[in-house]
Amino acid sequence: MRLAELSERSGVSTATIKYYLREGLLTPGRQINTTTAEYDEEHLRRLRLIRAMIQVGRVPVATVKEVLGHVDDDSLPRAIRLGAAMWALPQVPEPDQDDEYVQAAHQEVSALLDQLGWENAKQLTTISPAYRSLVVAVAAFRRLGYGFGAELLAPYAELMHRTAVLDLDNMETYPSQAERIEFAILGAILNEPVLQALHRLAQEEESTRRYGFDE
Repeated sequence: MRLAELSERSGVSTATIKYYLREGLLTPGRQINTTTAEYDEEHLRRLRLIRAMIQVGRVPVATVKEVLGHVDDDSLPRAIRLGAAMWALPQVPEPDQDDEYVQAAHQEVSALLDQLGWENAKQLTTISPAYRSLVVAVAAFRRLGYGFGAELLAPYAELMHRTAVLDLDNMETYPSQAERIEFAILGAILNEPVLQALHRLAQEEESTRRYGFDE
């Protein structure tokens, strides 16, 4: 397809597509002559991924470029490519390691990983944004006077492990490695709001079941 058709099918203006091409987010089309290139379904799929990351996920263009660079690096094993792409997404700031609540949260999360037997996750604690996010959240609970230690976290973690199994099972239904990793990235951007919404709906359902509308 030509640029105009790619624009029409994707809903992205030709000027924006040219910008993505200049920034290296989208690979060049097959050059037909000096002024015309031809694009295919891979370009359309990648363009839709870029738009989802930027418009829905509010991911900066520079970060999108970094994420897609990891997606396209077929010299890396799948787990490394997936991890690198996910870690490139916006994350919480590094917590203050001198904060007593952060130190206590590190201990709680470390105890949780030991209790669950998540040895692989424990090996990544110094570099994993997910570990850092959990520490920040647990520290915030403790700072407000609420204990949220390993015993309370474990049932939630087990539910999330079942969710991760579903995620990877769904990811593996796609034929190419690039599609699988793209699906995982979309999951991080789109699936987490879905899970959050389902969690809140479930809380509404359960609280109404227990207490009714009048209490």
